[in-house]
Amino acid sequence: MEPRSRGAAPGGVSVSAVLPAGGSGERLGGATPKQFCAVQGRPLVSYAVRAMERISWISDIIVVVSPENIETMKTIIEKYGHKRVTVVEGGITRHRSIFNGLKVFAENEFSSHLLQKPEVVIIHDAVRPFVEEDIVSKVVMAAKEHGAAGAIRPLVSTVIASAADGCLDHSLERARYRASEMPQAFLFKIIYEAYQQCTDYDLDYGTECLHLALKYCKTNAKLVEGTADLWKVTYKRDLYAAESIIKDNLSQQVCVITNVKETLAQVGFLLPESLKSQIKVEAISISLSKNDSCLQNIISGQCYNFVCVNVSSEDACFYFTLKLTSNVDFVFSSSVLLQVHLDIPENNSFSIGMEDLTTIKKFARETKKKNILVYGLLIQYK
Repeated sequence: MEPRSRGAAPGGVSVSAVLPAGGSGERLGGATPKQFCAVQGRPLVSYAVRAMERISWISDIIVVVSPENIETMKTIIEKYGHKRVTVVEGGITRHRSIFNGLKVFAENEFSSHLLQKPEVVIIHDAVRPFVEEDIVSKVVMAAKEHGAAGAIRPLVSTVIASAADGCLDHSLERARYRASEMPQAFLFKIIYEAYQQCTDYDLDYGTECLHLALKYCKTNAKLVEGTADLWKVTYKRDLYAAESIIKDNLSQQVCVITNVKETLAQVGFLLPESLKSQIKVEAISISLSKNDSCLQNIISGQCYNFVCVNVSSEDACFYFTLKLTSNVDFVFSSSVLLQVHLDIPENNSFSIGMEDLTTIKKFARETKKKNILVYGLLIQYK
């Protein structure tokens, strides 16, 4: 698992992100805008912010919200420990909100401090929580080369146009057209110039950022095929779908951490190998000690289920769990820690292993209050 330090951006360019989050959520229904609706107990916007936050080479993340939701967004940032985030007041339309987000890098009208202007800026909807670093990297690289780039997906349904009388006028050849998705990326100078030249009509009624780059800066965007999970939460049913995907992702990933003696190494190897046919497995072999810098990198990953295979289980289990509870992501999302105690009967008595499990059982009662479920498993190895 890679360390969570600031990495180099694709192509060596400086990169920041703007997340428009000023929608009213009219199509969703209800009083709460969709970006602030809870999914698995966490606001939807927090998932999008975290997705960008996990990409170490993104320098700054600008979240643009309506004036009445600025304090709400600041509270979310503080509660969930988001870093590198600046909250900006949005405009009355999507394009005006994005323009306000870009202005943070060029002038200090909407922020108390001027941020460093990036070479490439990413624009991504705050209600698209399932974005991976791979597609973000691809659009950034394409934007560096072409000036603008955006993720696309094949059309699911055929698009038709109706005549004034409500009858069919014509249909589009579906194979030739694509649905524009997010993320999109631009050379900052291009998209900022496009917004500066924008007419009031485009600012008030336009929706496509790639079109602005083409219309005002003659920049033909590179279209990058995206994955199926780039969809946007629009309706109430989408919230249920998002929650289902999050639950499925959490249950289908496990990190197996081995800290075993040479005689037991084979067992530590076979466990993740046997699991790989069922779920996504990250296998790591380290020494679980208080001075181990790798431990924080493990916890900072996107996995919430852990299997610790080690001999001296008690100290490692306690220390690992302590680190989990100090990470805000795990406090607000359920996590599972399975402590496997491998026992060689010739060297240890069965009672010693049982004592370890009894201690873990007591400890598990406390960690359960913090959304971390701890289990112990004693295996006699011959």
